Amino acid sequence: MAKTVKKYTAKSADRHDLYEQSVQCPEADVRFLGRVFRTVRGRHARTLREDFAGTSLLCAEWVKSRAEREAWGVDLDTEVLEWGREHNIDPLGEKAKRVHLVEGDVLTQKRPLVDIQVGFNFSYCIFHERKTLLKYFKAAYRSLGRDGIYFLDIHGGAEAHDHLTEDKKLPGFKYVWEQGAFSPVTHKRISWIHFHFPDGTKLKKAFTYDWRIWTCPELCDLLVEAGFKETRVYWEGTDSETEEGNGIYRETKSGDNDPSWIAYVVGLK
Repeated sequence: MAKTVKKYTAKSADRHDLYEQSVQCPEADVRFLGRVFRTVRGRHARTLREDFAGTSLLCAEWVKSRAEREAWGVDLDTEVLEWGREHNIDPLGEKAKRVHLVEGDVLTQKRPLVDIQVGFNFSYCIFHERKTLLKYFKAAYRSLGRDGIYFLDIHGGAEAHDHLTEDKKLPGFKYVWEQGAFSPVTHKRISWIHFHFPDGTKLKKAFTYDWRIWTCPELCDLLVEAGFKETRVYWEGTDSETEEGNGIYRETKSGDNDPSWIAYVVGLK
């Protein structure tokens, strides 16, 4: 039997739900985090802290992945934390007891000490000044256990500097990513996510991002300055048939100069 596609409209759609469907893949994130930590440290990671947690979808997937795992989600936005609690955490049942949502500032939050801490979805790009990003990385360093690992995702390539619009069709709606003008002097760029629906209605500027587009060497230098002993960059491989990204990230010292790319920058304590 064919699966029924939900009928979305601008009036009925929930922007957080659409965002999760459009841009997040927590299962892949958990596999990557677990693989890297296990390879580097020789054991399974047990605790995770998700900074800029939003709907805390990664926290939910983390505690589902192994029975002993525990997660903390930190965010300043009460509304989105409560949405995540209702839609992602409470449905976990008994597993929900191993998720702790914290309304707080990632610049100052210190406890508890965890195995893995992440700043995903490029959320750290809200910090435009070097001194502020360094302050955040120092806070992350203090929040990790003695052999903890910190993970960031990063995007770049020539297209990251272009004024462009891209879209992706998903069941029941279309996801639209729009990039505004990029400043080569400040590396700042404003971007938006819109959602379009089959009935012709649109949810414009469902999300707005005022970012500084940081580079790999900038992030690595700042992590070392914050106290991390070593940094690594993990680059996505290429599918031999489609010549598109294959979703498998390996450590690299160079990377491919593609028009658009996503990678992970990692700090080892």
